[in-house]
Formats: sequence, C-alpha cells, structure tokens
Amino acid sequence: MSDGPPESRVDREDWLDPLGLLRAGIVGLCMGSADAVPGVSGGTIALIAGVYERLIGAITAITPQRLWTGIRSLLPIGEGFSIDRARRTLVAVDAGFLIALGTGMATAVVLVTRVVHYANTTAPVVLYGAFFGLIAASAVILLRSLPPESGRELATGLLGVLIAAVLSGRSTPLSGDGLLVVFVAGAIAISAMILPGVSGSLLLVILGQYERMVETLKSVIDGVVGVVLDGGPLPLDQIVVAVVFVLGGVTGLVTISRAIQWALLRARRATLLFLIGLVVGALRAPIAELLGREAVSVSTASVTAFLGSAIVGAAVVLVLDHTAIDLDLAQV
Repeated sequence: MSDGPPESRVDREDWLDPLGLLRAGIVGLCMGSADAVPGVSGGTIALIAGVYERLIGAITAITPQRLWTGIRSLLPIGEGFSIDRARRTLVAVDAGFLIALGTGMATAVVLVTRVVHYANTTAPVVLYGAFFGLIAASAVILLRSLPPESGRELATGLLGVLIAAVLSGRSTPLSGDGLLVVFVAGAIAISAMILPGVSGSLLLVILGQYERMVETLKSVIDGVVGVVLDGGPLPLDQIVVAVVFVLGGVTGLVTISRAIQWALLRARRATLLFLIGLVVGALRAPIAELLGREAVSVSTASVTAFLGSAIVGAAVVLVLDHTAIDLDLAQV
C-alpha cells in the first residue's frame, strides 16, 4: 500500500495555483474559526468545502522518509542539492495546499481566541452558555446522522459519553499545567481537525486545557507585538508552552491521525459513535467550568443568560447544518 496520496494528486502541476491557494486559505479561515470554539468541527467545514479527502491525503502523505528526502535535497549531502527533488517532495505532500490552509486556520484561531478571551473575562456565563448550545446542537446533528443500530454500537457510544463526562470535571489528570500535559493535549486536539463532527477546542475543554491555551496564545501574541512596538520582554514561559503544544499537534497529526484512520477502517461506525459519545459527554464541561468559579453564582439571572445564550449557539449550528449539507458520517 502506498504511503502517499493518489498519483493524480502527486503529479499535479497546479499545486501553486494562486486561485487554488486563495480558496484553501479561505477554507482554512472557516476551519480555524470552527475549531476555535467548542462544538463546531473544522473537519465538518472541510467536508462541506469539498477538501476533506484532499486534507486526509496530504496529512497521511507526510512521512519521515519524505521529510528526510526534502531536507537532504536542500543540503550538500548524499545526492546533493536539488531544487527539482525538493519540488517533487513538496508536490507529493501537497505542501501548497497545506500551507495555505494552515495559514488561514492560524489566522482565524488568533482572531477568534482573542474574542473568546474577552468574553471569558467579561461575560463567562454567556460564553459558556453559547458553548453548551453549540455542543448540544452538534450532538443532535451527529446522532441524527449516525444513530446506533446495535447494542454494541450503543455501548461504544455510551463509553465515549462516560469518558468525556469524567474528563470534563475540573479536577482531572489532564487539567494540570505540566508541559507533558500540554504536549498530550496538543496531540489530541489538533488531530480532531480531521474528524467531522468533533471540534479540537471541544477536546481541549474536555481535557481542561481550553482556557489555558487561549490565555497562552493571547500572551504570546501580545508579547511579540510589545517587543516590536516598544522593545518589551518576551513572555518566554508562555512561548515554551505554545511551542510544546504545537509540537504535540504535529506529533498528533502524523501519529494519532493514522490510528484514527486505522480504527475507522476496522470499525467505522463504532469509532464514529465513540466520537459522538465524546461530544455528548462534553456537555458537562461548560457547566462544570462555571460552577467551579467563585465569581459566578447560580441565580435566576445567570440561569436565564446561560439558557438564552445556549439557544442562540444551538440555533447557529442548526442553521449552518440546514443550509450547508446533509452530513452523512457513514459515507465519510
């Protein structure tokens, strides 16, 4: 079995087509915006935009052998410096598409997380109410797309619910602040970009790392801007956290993504239902987060704000689902 994408894609000469790269960048913006908020899946956006299979092919085409070949082609070692060999390697992994898509995603994540940080500071009840609605509506859509058809499938889905519900508490092994935790969270969350229906930020919420990474990203960006504008000190501790998270994400894409593919090939419906179970179980996360805050009290006003925001969040997802595509996970 080949470890790369189909030959029709590997041999394609339009890999740097400006219009194609612009479209990939716009799709990346949409995917990044989706994955930056719990409950909305960047993988689903890729499916809607018609680039899902190309994304999977590009990710799985990245192998250690190809990476080493690309590096050697730019160094005076082995077969020597070769622009043509480097170009062939870049085409093989669809580098233009991945870079354009990744740039769009990174831009969207930066912008959306700043909005999330502001809302988390000024109106956490409204923010987490919206998250609850996004997650609930996503769960409804996914279950409608792939309802359990046997006791085994139902049990698999319930296992996902149980795991997510347990991990969604505020005191879990992955809610700490060690770099290993950050690495694992990055590996798991970034891998979700290839999963229709499961949001990377939702997994960060389940793992208790969502707020931390939002704060980290904001600190890094503010620190870099400060250095450029007035020569302020770099937040090195936050930069280290961000780099470890990215390294975890890269590791996740080249390892966990293959494990997910293996599971989908062996037991597609059971694997997808387990993932849907994670979404359902994650409904505990927004509530647990708010109840764990001393500044948030349970009152008629707060409950009303939470439910109103949840309705708006759910409506957004349901409208997108109605106007975009009829998602059929069984065919993914």
